[in-house]
Amino acid sequence: MPVIVLMFTCALWGLSFPMMKALHLEQAQRMPEASTLFLSAWMQVARFGVGALILLPFVARSARPTRLELRQGLWIAWWGGLGMGIQADGLAHTDASISAFLTQSYCIFLPLWACLRQRQAPGMRELVATLLVLTGGAMLSGVRLDHLRLGRGEWETILAAFLFTFQILLLEEPKYAASRGMAVTFVMFVGITAMFVPITLLLAKQPLDCLHAGASLPACGLILVLALFCSVAAYLLMNIWQPRVPATEAGLIYTTEPVFTAIYVLFVPGLLGAWIHHIYPNETLSSSLLGGGALIVVANGLMQWKRQPHPPAVAPVQ
Repeated sequence: MPVIVLMFTCALWGLSFPMMKALHLEQAQRMPEASTLFLSAWMQVARFGVGALILLPFVARSARPTRLELRQGLWIAWWGGLGMGIQADGLAHTDASISAFLTQSYCIFLPLWACLRQRQAPGMRELVATLLVLTGGAMLSGVRLDHLRLGRGEWETILAAFLFTFQILLLEEPKYAASRGMAVTFVMFVGITAMFVPITLLLAKQPLDCLHAGASLPACGLILVLALFCSVAAYLLMNIWQPRVPATEAGLIYTTEPVFTAIYVLFVPGLLGAWIHHIYPNETLSSSLLGGGALIVVANGLMQWKRQPHPPAVAPVQ
């Protein structure tokens, strides 16, 4: 059950890519003078701020954060928010396909951390599954080895993946075993919002830009979808269900996100483009999409496959 729920979480996260792309196209059309860094920071404030408001009535009624939940939520906000900020800047200095591929580096960092903590080498199953995920991710992203160069954007993306690793590991900490997902998610959203508010104000050319960025029906609708489905629903499921599986296994499950994104971009961009009155073409089905997606699915199936124990030997009747 946890595996199915976390894969559904990835399906919700996968929807965020065409939504964020459409939001950027719509805002860039209305605010051509605004920087991409400002729009990216503004989106974090709007997305997680609205998410916090959605959760507020439930938290105020029955899920007020304890001191331990407050600490866990703020740490998750720190690692996750910092990672998203660095990743956004890295995207300005590298191709999106290479960024998508390098973001999956946490599926390497997680087993390495587990090996250091347990002082033992990873098993063959983990090694094979990680190799399959990296190969599948490279195929999905269209990355070529002769095109991969580690410049500022690439190093920032790898650093962001490293920070996301600690966000995932925080949900495995035994001292937070009694934490409630609703309370932790609310604290996380408030923390990320608070982190990006001063950044947004600093990057805005004038304070009114912060209001202008959301001053359209399409922008409000896209933010609402991002907040409700890709943030509230997705992170609630993550924070409630991920503690039930090892962090290393969760990291591999999360690599199914680009598979769902690759499916969505076959039809969602055209629908969103018509809504925002901007050209946003659908992508086409390719052999790399099918092959890369299949490898990632096989890798996760390998991690879930359990060897059946041999039945105990029955002593012969005397």
